[in-house]
Amino acid sequence: MKKILVTGATGAQGGSVVKHLLKRKNQYQIKGLTRTPDSDAAKELTRQGVEVVQGDLADKQSIINALEDCQYIFGVTNFWEHFDTELQHGYNLIDAVAQSSIEHFVLSTLPSADKLSGGKYPVPHFENKAKMETYCKTKTGFDYTFVQPAFYFENFLYFFPPQEREDNTYEFGFPQGDTPLAGIAIEDLGGIVCPIFDNTSAYVGKIVGAVSEDLTGYQYAEQMTEVLGVKVQYNDIPRDVFASFGFPGAEDLANMFTMNKLHILNRTEDIKLSHKLYPEIKSFSQWLNENKDKFQQIISK
Repeated sequence: MKKILVTGATGAQGGSVVKHLLKRKNQYQIKGLTRTPDSDAAKELTRQGVEVVQGDLADKQSIINALEDCQYIFGVTNFWEHFDTELQHGYNLIDAVAQSSIEHFVLSTLPSADKLSGGKYPVPHFENKAKMETYCKTKTGFDYTFVQPAFYFENFLYFFPPQEREDNTYEFGFPQGDTPLAGIAIEDLGGIVCPIFDNTSAYVGKIVGAVSEDLTGYQYAEQMTEVLGVKVQYNDIPRDVFASFGFPGAEDLANMFTMNKLHILNRTEDIKLSHKLYPEIKSFSQWLNENKDKFQQIISK
């Protein structure tokens, strides 16, 4: 039986991978890496049969120790928590894998906004992960697959929730124009990652875009209107206006949406592969219905 180390096991991406690996308990032993093994989330993983180990991506030796008896690893880093130190965390992780006996490494990455936009729209949280891809390719001794998750549907709950207007309608907005914005329920990411471990030879050196649907802002708003029972509108906010909002990462996100609008025009092939790997992947409408109560709390404030 193969053993898999999952980094960020109590986080969004790592937690999704663990959740789906637990459905394969007869195929894999699961080890979860976390900085906080005494947290309630870590204790719950232990209760479910995950071997929880303490480790920190800032401490390469702790990763090497955790990898000691593993054949596979899912790796993810967190820009929004660590910002400038994220890239070093990724390099530490890749170096640790190279110094271990890992057979296959699935790493969560993103495409290079610099390459796509010719440097016009820098997106640091994309660029860090693109640099990790490049660095990983310089290492030998293990096979790898890169998984690139789309925009989380959950962002509509926590970062871009519908805001009430004076006329009692609601709106959300970003600089995406009418170009589709690929999305996925983050809980479904593990459903795409696990089949890669089931058939590693088919995905060596591949980039897998994890995408459920590719909808325009207007289509997201239409589906919110239908499911939530209130009028929701999409506001195409100009890039410079969005960048001026002043919250941490505002310019990064303004450039991300603009880069998407101009240079990532559709994700048709990624959608096909994601649905092939995980046929139960949720549509935005399905996810909305499952999270209707959470949205009702937002719009009832």
